[in-house]
Amino acid sequence: MRQLPLTDIHPHAQLAAEAAEVAGQAGRYWEMHDLLLSHQGALRLPDLRQYAVRAGLDAERFERSMLRHEGAARVAEDLESADLSSVAGTPTFFVNGRRFYGAYDADTFSRVVGAALDRARVKRARAEASGRGPAREG
Repeated sequence: MRQLPLTDIHPHAQLAAEAAEVAGQAGRYWEMHDLLLSHQGALRLPDLRQYAVRAGLDAERFERSMLRHEGAARVAEDLESADLSSVAGTPTFFVNGRRFYGAYDADTFSRVVGAALDRARVKRARAEASGRGPAREG
C-alpha cells in the first residue's frame, strides 16, 4: 500500500495520508485506513484524533506525531515513487514491481497473481538448478 494524496480533489488528503502513516508506526495502519476511507468528509486534525482513539492509538502521542509531521517523509517517498511510475490516480496496482493494466475484479487479480507466482517459482527453480540459488525445503 502506498500513499497518493490527491490534494486537488481531496483538500485534506495529505493530512489523512500522514495520519495513516503515523498509525502504521504504531501497528494500526489498516485500522486507521478503514476509518479514513469511511469518513472522507471529515479529515481535519480533531477528526483524525478521534479516529486514532477508535483505532486504539494514544491520542496525545498521535497528535504530537501529527504536529511534527512524522508521517510526511513516507508520504513524500510514495509521491516520488508514483511520479517516477507515471501514476496519476488511484487505485493503481503493481504485481512484483510491474504495473497492472486491466480490470480490478477478483478473478482477474487471481489470474495475474497466480501467473506471477508461477514465474517466481520457475525463476527460483532455474536458479537452484544452476547452483545460483539456495535450495529450500518445505
